[in-house]
Amino acid sequence: MATRTLIERQHHSLALMVAAFAAVYLIWGSTYLAIRFAIETIPPFLMAGSRFVVAGTILYWISRAMGGGRPVRSDWRTAALLGAMMFLGGNGGVVWAEQRVPSGLTALLIATEPLWICLIDWMMPGGLRPNWRVAVGLLIGFAASALLVAPGKASGGVDPAGAAVLLIATLSWACGSMFSRHAKLPKSPLMAAGMQMVCGGLLLFVVGSASGEWSGFRISDVSARSLLALAYLTSFGAIVAFTSYSWLLKVTTPAKASTYAYVNPVIAVILGWALAGEPLSIRTGFATVTIVVAVLMINSHRAPSHEHEQVNDVAFGGMDDEPSYAGCEAPHV
Repeated sequence: MATRTLIERQHHSLALMVAAFAAVYLIWGSTYLAIRFAIETIPPFLMAGSRFVVAGTILYWISRAMGGGRPVRSDWRTAALLGAMMFLGGNGGVVWAEQRVPSGLTALLIATEPLWICLIDWMMPGGLRPNWRVAVGLLIGFAASALLVAPGKASGGVDPAGAAVLLIATLSWACGSMFSRHAKLPKSPLMAAGMQMVCGGLLLFVVGSASGEWSGFRISDVSARSLLALAYLTSFGAIVAFTSYSWLLKVTTPAKASTYAYVNPVIAVILGWALAGEPLSIRTGFATVTIVVAVLMINSHRAPSHEHEQVNDVAFGGMDDEPSYAGCEAPHV
């Protein structure tokens, strides 16, 4: 009887882990396409702002219900700074750029965030100098990115302004991830995430208002597809996938949990091609494989002393949401 119970528990745990990995892989990989659908009829900054204010508020109160303490004023100051770097600068850049850049290519360019993390870490006083494998990964990754954005008929070319904004967005997200490693934040990752989402969402509202997004915007003009995409991004992208990732960090290693970073860009490219008719050229396919390999080389050869910091880099998944544990890599998005 005891053996049967143990087997049932193992099967139950395995099923939960498979479901959690599927959520992180598929949901965070699909958020780039969902953003494209959402901003078809909703102004980008207002869309992102509403998404994160709602999701952040829900995560905040979930954390409070689970016993999380009330944050102090200094926690909110840190959350506002991280929200500015990761949600306004990071996700805000993504949603603006997707007006000009296909969702699959956006995901590929954002996937280079670990490359920037590595460079920033190296340039900081006392930073970690990359070994030869990491250096090769950096060269490969940046070369693939340059190939991706280079003008040419093979891939239709990438809008220069969109590519530039994505570069800034990735750097902003990387700086936020680095800062989050040393920032003093609430112990609960749900609380920290919720506070940063709320602060970032409010800042996105401010930028959207200042840029005139309210002018001429009418709820009646919003399509059903955009509304569904916004609901999906808020509920699944910012809440379900993040909580699944948080659970995975507790039951498996950070290295295994962070494998979403290699899967999400591939899923985003395939979904953009299959559901939105985005071009899938030989150059795009080559860049996809190359960037994934580069990120794998960098992440798999970090110094053991930095392992705890990698948790911060990937906790949110892709900049879209695609969210550091103390800040948000997701992306993800």
